[in-house]
Amino acid sequence: MNYSLVVLGAPYSTASATTALNFAKALLSSGHHIFRVFFYHDGVHSANKLTTTPQDEINIPQQWQALKEEYNVDLVVCIAAGVKRGILDSSEAERHEKNCSNMSNAFELSGLGQLVEATEQSDRVVTFGC
Repeated sequence: MNYSLVVLGAPYSTASATTALNFAKALLSSGHHIFRVFFYHDGVHSANKLTTTPQDEINIPQQWQALKEEYNVDLVVCIAAGVKRGILDSSEAERHEKNCSNMSNAFELSGLGQLVEATEQSDRVVTFGC
């Protein structure tokens, strides 16, 4: 079955990012396909490559990157939500005259059209967070 996931919660403020990550791993290990993971609202913080976690805690952004590397999962960050929350790729950093970017290369900034496409292309869309 083809799934897309929508992650709304910040990685360390709610359980939504961790739950979504574990759900994604379970889907992929069961032979399902994930068309896209769309990070929206505070979920965009999962794309911050500067996140530094204590050694005894799971590094959620790093886990998403590993999922991308292993399964080539499409990880998309809503551009409006990301920029508003300071998640910038190099292009947006330059456009907004910031001197650095902080978005992991595993993620892509894009618009809500990507979420619409995900709903069209997937058998199921599961949302984590509110």
